Amino acid sequence: MTDTEQEKSSRMSLDQRETLCGKVSRQLRHLKWRDIFTWQLLKTLLMGQGLSALICGTAVTSQFLASGYHLDLPMLQSFINYTLLFLTYTTALFFRTGDGNILQILKTKWWKYILLGLADVEANYAVVKAYQYTTLTSVQLLDCFIIPVLMILSWFFLKARYKIIHYVAVCVCLAGVGAMVGADLLAGRDQGSTSNILLGDGLVILSATLYAVSNVCQEYTVKNRSRVEFLGMLGLFGTLISGIQLGVLEHVQLARIQWTWQIALLLSGFVLCMYTLYSCMPMVMEVTSATAVNLSLLTADLFSLFCGLFLFQYSFSGLYVVSLVVITVGFIMFNAVPTPNPTPESVSGEGGCDNQAAEFDEEGRVGSGVEVSSEHQEEEKGETDSRGRKHLSENRECVVISSAEL
Repeated sequence: MTDTEQEKSSRMSLDQRETLCGKVSRQLRHLKWRDIFTWQLLKTLLMGQGLSALICGTAVTSQFLASGYHLDLPMLQSFINYTLLFLTYTTALFFRTGDGNILQILKTKWWKYILLGLADVEANYAVVKAYQYTTLTSVQLLDCFIIPVLMILSWFFLKARYKIIHYVAVCVCLAGVGAMVGADLLAGRDQGSTSNILLGDGLVILSATLYAVSNVCQEYTVKNRSRVEFLGMLGLFGTLISGIQLGVLEHVQLARIQWTWQIALLLSGFVLCMYTLYSCMPMVMEVTSATAVNLSLLTADLFSLFCGLFLFQYSFSGLYVVSLVVITVGFIMFNAVPTPNPTPESVSGEGGCDNQAAEFDEEGRVGSGVEVSSEHQEEEKGETDSRGRKHLSENRECVVISSAEL
């Protein structure tokens, strides 16, 4: 390669870097503080951290059950949660009419919800099982694999289109996770097992992928159908699948449990947090996206660490605070610029749609259609009047000519 070609290639790479940096800086310059720090962003941030707090509650109660009472039954915990979803949301589908009735849903989409239930149940089981084979650090790092998988699935199936600032925001959030993992290593909290690291890491990646599939299906359903339909069908098939898996894998441990009020209280606390998490996540996802929700959930491990400072005597590190700040900044960057999505499909009232945004869009389209039709009628009326006046004037001219000839 000659010197001239080297100079051209270097200038091209420099131009490409300047183009990328220029795009990011241009998007940041166009943003105004009033447009970024809005009530909608604050509400989204608070709802996301509320979900993180619920995940923290499930982690703390599970830690107490495993360490204090040697109770490690993930399928039992999931089965109780899915049963509560079945009793509340699936029952509600029986009383709906039209397309929202459970029988109508099962006729057309039963196999889709079976796959959804299978993905959700196995995602929960795989991540808990991974702790038996790999370390806490590996789980925390590889669990972030859900973010790129979510973005890829959202791009193809939800038609989400991300901008440069969204990719930068994701990198910022992952840097915050790196700071948290570094703090764990410095504090000597690399807990877990190393019996089969390859299997454990594979289970974490599998769990993250299944969670991504479940979340994309959840976003599509709550924005195009209804929240009750998603939770009701998940409760139905989640109960069936987790019940079968519980009977096959954990029936021996279940029979050996010596029930006490402490175990019952901790198990009730876990189920309450998990049930509230499943019930509230569709609400948050309805106003944001699956990717934004999972970015906010990156702080759940930090909340668990902060609780561990008081409950399990963890050692504190300033990197935990740095990690929390960095993840929060990345989350704000991601939500500062909206991701354009196609308009959700409207659902008729007989279907029992509780998606208010879809109903509002439908009303807006109907209202605009009425206005357009009225304007069109006025234009046609004006054209008819002008044609009538023109025809009348022509008749008058003919009458004048005829009288003149006479």
